[in-house]
Amino acid sequence: MTWVVAHGDGVRLAIRVQPRASRTEVAGLYGEDALRIRLAAPPVDGAANRELVEFLAKTLGVAKSAVVIERGESGRLKTVAVEGLDPARVRAALSPG
Repeated sequence: MTWVVAHGDGVRLAIRVQPRASRTEVAGLYGEDALRIRLAAPPVDGAANRELVEFLAKTLGVAKSAVVIERGESGRLKTVAVEGLDPARVRAALSPG
């Protein structure tokens, strides 16, 4: 498995978040199956989820409405769907390093 797969007219991402980091950034891979993203926001009242959606939308160049957290809203491991992109473009924009 990989952290990004094609799904319908977009992609699905496997993401592990680290809230309350010093800044919001891609932090590398979490094993081989998830992308690790540090978030400056705390995991309170959905703040970290909102920041994740905003970060992904800005980094990938899509509208916030195109980014949807499908699973894991209350956990660190999340499945996120992004409409209108292909896996190669997502890997290029989010690849660690």
